[in-house]
Amino acid sequence: MTTEHTPTGDPEGANSTAPTPAEGTSGGATDVETGAAEGADAVSAAEADAGDAESGVQAVEAGAGAPSPAEGATAPSEAEAELAAQRVERERIARRKAERQGPLDSGGKLSGKAADLLAAVRAVESGEKAVAPAVVEPAPAPRRPAPEPVRRPEPVPAVAAPDAETVGAVRAVLGEGGAPEALAPQVAAVLGDGAEDTLRADPWQLLRVAGVRPEQADGFARALLGAECRPDDERRGRALTVWLLEQAAVAGHTALDLPALTEALGKRAVPDPDEAVQSALAEGDALVFQDALEEPGAQPTADGDEEEVPVRVLAGLERYALAEESLADALARLVTSVPKETEEPWEAAVAALSRGAADLARQVAGHGLVLHTGGEAARAEPAALLGAARAAGLRAFAVCHTPDGARRFAAHLGEEPGGAVGTVAGLLSGASGPGRDAEGALDLDLLIVLDAPQLDVEAAAMLAESLPDGARLVLSGDPAVLWSAGPGRVFADLLAVPACPQVASRVPDPGPLGELVSGIGVGELIQVEAPGKEIVIVPVRDAGEAVHRTVQLVADSVPRAFGVPPEETVVITPGHGGAAGTRALNTVLKERLNPGPGRFGGFDPGDRIVHSPAPGRAVPGRVVRADAEGLHLECAGAPVVVPRELVESRVKHGWALTAHQAVGGRWPAAVVVLPGDAADVLTRPWVYTAFGRAERHLSVVHGVEQALPRAVAESVAKPRTTRLRTLLRVQLPAVG
Repeated sequence: MTTEHTPTGDPEGANSTAPTPAEGTSGGATDVETGAAEGADAVSAAEADAGDAESGVQAVEAGAGAPSPAEGATAPSEAEAELAAQRVERERIARRKAERQGPLDSGGKLSGKAADLLAAVRAVESGEKAVAPAVVEPAPAPRRPAPEPVRRPEPVPAVAAPDAETVGAVRAVLGEGGAPEALAPQVAAVLGDGAEDTLRADPWQLLRVAGVRPEQADGFARALLGAECRPDDERRGRALTVWLLEQAAVAGHTALDLPALTEALGKRAVPDPDEAVQSALAEGDALVFQDALEEPGAQPTADGDEEEVPVRVLAGLERYALAEESLADALARLVTSVPKETEEPWEAAVAALSRGAADLARQVAGHGLVLHTGGEAARAEPAALLGAARAAGLRAFAVCHTPDGARRFAAHLGEEPGGAVGTVAGLLSGASGPGRDAEGALDLDLLIVLDAPQLDVEAAAMLAESLPDGARLVLSGDPAVLWSAGPGRVFADLLAVPACPQVASRVPDPGPLGELVSGIGVGELIQVEAPGKEIVIVPVRDAGEAVHRTVQLVADSVPRAFGVPPEETVVITPGHGGAAGTRALNTVLKERLNPGPGRFGGFDPGDRIVHSPAPGRAVPGRVVRADAEGLHLECAGAPVVVPRELVESRVKHGWALTAHQAVGGRWPAAVVVLPGDAADVLTRPWVYTAFGRAERHLSVVHGVEQALPRAVAESVAKPRTTRLRTLLRVQLPAVG
């Protein structure tokens, strides 16, 4: 790779680029990018995500955090419709699960805490308290019947903001307990009707509000309860159990090992962690699972011999547990419901293609689920498949993670987004895509999902369950990028389980940037010839110099040397906090590029922003104006109005982003900032994702020295605890 080391004072020297550290998941202030380590490390890393909260209230950065009331409009917006669809989907799979016959009779061979916990669950089930059943998957079992396709959700009215009376009552309780009264709208939205009574009855329910830490909830409880507030309070243990599982979900886990959960509770001064978990199970706040562990080389036992089956006991939140099971059911149905004989339209589609696209089409013709891997250039193959399928008379549609991704993919077809290409959020909300058939499923023969690594378990479940029997699902993406902001690692789990064909594209990304990023993907930071200065490294000594050089690059050097205006350059940095985080960089970039008084929540017309319409989503845009109705934005070419009370949580300045906020998008130029304090958080997926956002030019503001090549070579994606692989092996034992 050709790099230029220029004097710090030379403006042209600012045309250099350097890798950046791993940022925080788009839900937190530090990016635990691909998840946290398993076991106790998982809990610790998950808690770290919540640690950057300001005064106990963590600003929801780029699509993370708890859902807030829908943005005021007479008709539901895309975000409202998406959230409503998610609620309906969760209710549907919960009903289906409840209709199944009682919990499986298993777990008899467990010992120690696992056996005690399962016994406690069953004891509670037979008593007065209702408890979520223990879901047990002891070993591969015969396939369950394929569930019916998901039905189209009934129209749901827009979520109304909490009424003023409720907010006022909550504000009074918060003030009495010494908590910030500014939290009142969030608390009222999360706890719903009677929020003030709920808080008085159980002060630790304050932990359900995004950004509130356990020590803050403890202080609030002490102020309200006085001498009655004790560390062994059952309400405290239950709330902390749920909070730890929620923090694990922020870090990407759909479940936690039970020993790791109880250990974390112990560190939080819960005297009896096992009792706290049992209480959460009894109240239906969590579920417990018993998954069989596979032992390579294990020999079958003789008839009549009994042998203990090694198991792993996990605990998780109900919403993610049911979504993961629903996803496994739906994928198994798609895999087994495709006709054995290839239909004539599919034969025509295959005949119309060549090379990699033809290979992909042949697999799709004969299988209900196909995985396709490759970089940006490889998107041409699923695009060709989409075009050929439509030409053959098949009902086909494609979705991407972001509007920018949809625009780029539609360009392969010579079209604008909206016809045969949309976004995942748009399809799930009904704002775009095909209609539904008489059964309520998507009226499709083929659905192609680009940016598949960005699918969290809930979105993936909704997509798969929405497809009718006999439809084909193609999941396409680059396995080297950061995983989803939400819990799960759906694409990686599917790649690890040979449940369906996998087609690896041979189409390389072109030019010096493609060569650099491809090398990073296999763990090599190679020297690349860049005669057109496509890649430039700008060395810096400290965070202050990194900020100065970044502004110089965006405002002066890149526009002058490459003709890329500031509004087409993205700045990517490891996290939101710190001297060179998004907050600091956006402050100085606004001062330089669009100075103004920030009369409306710190924003002025022309400001670049990132809008978070729903958890896990970040849509870049710009401010148009502000009035009594709210802050008017333009995001992906569409007008958006954010009510005044939601601006602080939904909108952030967007000249500088984290890699999780930027994933799925590409810009003509990218400036990646790597301050010295980022050395410990750099990982290969983060560097790969950040560097891969540049189309024509990459500048790296480099202050981490040898930490960069070391991270690329050694620091792979951190594991996430999920159950999808186990569930798929149960559903599809023949391919497990």
